[in-house]
Amino acid sequence: MTNNSSNTYIIKNKSIASLIEVYKLIIRGVSEMKTFTVEQMKKLLNGEIIQGSADFQIKNVIFPWHVDDIRSPHTLVFYKNKRFEWSAIPKNLPLVVVTNKVFAEFRSFSELIVIKVDDVTKAYWKFVQYYRSLFDIPVVAVTGTCGKSTTKEMIKHILSAERKIQATRSSENSRLLHLSYLLGIDDSTDAAVFETAVGAPNDLKIAGRYYKPMIGIITNIGEEHLDHCKSIETYIQAKADMLNGLNNEGILILNADDEKIKTISLADYKGRVVYFSIKKDTDFYASNICYENNGMKFTLEFHKMKYPVFVPGYGEHQVYNALAAIAAVHELGIGIKEAGERLKSFVNLKRHIEIVQGISGSTIIDDTWSLNTTSLRAGLKVLNQMAQGKTRVLFLTDIETLGEMSWKIHKLAEEIIVSEGIDILVTVGDITGQMVEHFKTIGLEATVYSLKDCDEAYELLKKILHKDCILLIKGPMFNKSMAQMAVKLKQQ
Repeated sequence: MTNNSSNTYIIKNKSIASLIEVYKLIIRGVSEMKTFTVEQMKKLLNGEIIQGSADFQIKNVIFPWHVDDIRSPHTLVFYKNKRFEWSAIPKNLPLVVVTNKVFAEFRSFSELIVIKVDDVTKAYWKFVQYYRSLFDIPVVAVTGTCGKSTTKEMIKHILSAERKIQATRSSENSRLLHLSYLLGIDDSTDAAVFETAVGAPNDLKIAGRYYKPMIGIITNIGEEHLDHCKSIETYIQAKADMLNGLNNEGILILNADDEKIKTISLADYKGRVVYFSIKKDTDFYASNICYENNGMKFTLEFHKMKYPVFVPGYGEHQVYNALAAIAAVHELGIGIKEAGERLKSFVNLKRHIEIVQGISGSTIIDDTWSLNTTSLRAGLKVLNQMAQGKTRVLFLTDIETLGEMSWKIHKLAEEIIVSEGIDILVTVGDITGQMVEHFKTIGLEATVYSLKDCDEAYELLKKILHKDCILLIKGPMFNKSMAQMAVKLKQQ
């Protein structure tokens, strides 16, 4: 999705299934909010009540991009379309509409309250800024090509032991959900942590306008969403907008080992910068990293003190996630020892390096939540560490959302696969199919299969998997046929 203005969205290159998923998220996004009267809203927006009661209670607010978003009574609707759509009104009355155009048909609905304003978009943002200003709570924003969902969940897990936390759900980070998450903050909320993704330039600026975080985290920057960002440089700048989201004065937590993060200029940043690393002594430094049963063990070094930490989930990337999360909660007053203790009970998200037994006694690494070169390298490192002499199998689909950079990034994926090493490669997709011949010329010592679809891949994998095989499945989250294949391969 690209945006022409703050709240007008155009859908491009989206399947019907993907759109349905977005609608589901919007529907699920309705949250309990602090209530207001129509009179209070009229004064806030400098509006005029055209019809209806000034005492009416408002319990939800939406800025719909489609009329079907109106799904419950006592909702205030910021509506700026030139032509009003009436189909959703009768079944959801009573409603409040904020509009810049008054229609005669409004009088047909006795339970419809109408507030007229000069500019609907300006009125909407005035409400957003006002609602956020009601709550003096710490807010953490997390972005990155990989690890942002897990880092956000770790922060939420650590803080939730003693505080009420508002947070994004799973990896549901669409711009269309920002208002819903904001309205989920009420007088009982102690802190909030939000995953802030970049699908296009200005996404983080918009998220910052809603959430106004005091702590911002950039986990890493790889290659993703280049269909809208067009270039790596533009994508990096889109991530660097985290500084603007912090109003250039908050606490910025950065991965000191990430080469692209190092290119972000901090010359004008007036806030405090905190670094985490597994390669050099920084503010939060992990040493003695090793694989343990069901997770990673390491020593966290902070201000010349050393703390033993265990985090569930395999891979060095999981250590990075834990470091970022601990750094954030430490800024919110949680001791490092206490944060480490709470991390022991963290439960990883599904399809994020999820290791289970598969068919014929094989081992399956389900890493089908996202696919980019950063997550591919992380997954292959876990595959090689866990193999312990077993046959290493990689299932790979095309990498999506790369635009004109697609072939270049797929070439980088080739180099990663060759450098990390595998024994069997199974591909499905037009571009990965074209990569097969090239693998032979760049030194991949593996048996390679290029197949037309996931059904064909499943039949092949059924034949070649056995108890001495370990399979890494890599593909994008919305590829349903791949997800279904993974489920069947994980069945006993």
